[in-house]
Amino acid sequence: MTTASPERTVGAPATRTSTADPAVGAPASGRRASWRSRLDRPVVRLVGFALALVLALVVGGGVGAIAGPTAEPVAAPPPGPAPAPAVTDPATGADVSGLAISRDGYTLDVLATPGGVDTPGELAFRILGPTGAPVTAFTPTHDKPLHLILVRRDQSGFQHLHPVMDPDGTWRTTTSLTAGDHRVFADFAPEGRSEALTLGRDIAVAGDYRPVPLPPASATATTADGYTVTLTGDLVPGTASPVTLSVSRDGAPVTDLQPYLAAYGHLVALRTGDLAYLHVHPTGTPGDGRTAAGPAIEFLAEVPSAGPYRLYLDFAHQGVVRTAEFTVVAAAGAGTPDGAPSGHGDSTPHGH
Repeated sequence: MTTASPERTVGAPATRTSTADPAVGAPASGRRASWRSRLDRPVVRLVGFALALVLALVVGGGVGAIAGPTAEPVAAPPPGPAPAPAVTDPATGADVSGLAISRDGYTLDVLATPGGVDTPGELAFRILGPTGAPVTAFTPTHDKPLHLILVRRDQSGFQHLHPVMDPDGTWRTTTSLTAGDHRVFADFAPEGRSEALTLGRDIAVAGDYRPVPLPPASATATTADGYTVTLTGDLVPGTASPVTLSVSRDGAPVTDLQPYLAAYGHLVALRTGDLAYLHVHPTGTPGDGRTAAGPAIEFLAEVPSAGPYRLYLDFAHQGVVRTAEFTVVAAAGAGTPDGAPSGHGDSTPHGH
């Protein structure tokens, strides 16, 4: 069979004929028709579909190998503990202090305690900072870089001490303690910090412990050497309550009190039950032109809840510091709680 090849017109037409080689097979158009007829067979279509499926799997596996396995979703690490907020009574907003051994990264680390009952011994401790190293720089508050308060759990045996710091940050003092559990309060302001801190912890002294009942509430207190201190004013939860303590001796008002810790008196208030260390602020300072050297010493006291408190007034006269102690009951006001809350914490600077 012969077929005509396509004509090309480049000037005059040229005609060429050729004879098909039987060995080569049918001409192109015939071959295409033959292959189409074969591909239309069901078996061929199935084989083609299988080959396409295998090819897709191979290509998909290759892409997966190149891209790498899909990473498992990783859960975000749980958030760390939030800084403990300053503890305040929810009803009054008054601050409570001294209930925690550690606060805002600072820790009271007691190294040594007196070993025997009523036997003088060393009390040594450090204030550890946020890095764990001992703090060696403090901002003085009330003329001292640190105030140390000791009191037994039954609120007897009150001591207000001012230890001496070694260059390595270890504070040392000598004292004697009765048998029982005692609360140690460290009141200080680290250098560069705007707020003061009061940290507290218990220390135990082995021996025959005989708890002392809380004395009844009274507006007067006497010292062993004949001074009488009279308290006027009421403690009202949630407010800065004015409190006045007047000093007399042998019935005569004392008008020549000496400055002590930048005031004519230093007042510590502890809540009965948990020994919360409360904020008490003197209202005047020696030499300010308006504050007399006695007999009255005025303070503003904040208490967080109703109930009994123990007040300790330090005052200086004729070169000797004396302490007068009171039991005062704060009456519940409208919306104020009864009893001691269980919160712990510290907050604003305070004057003790």
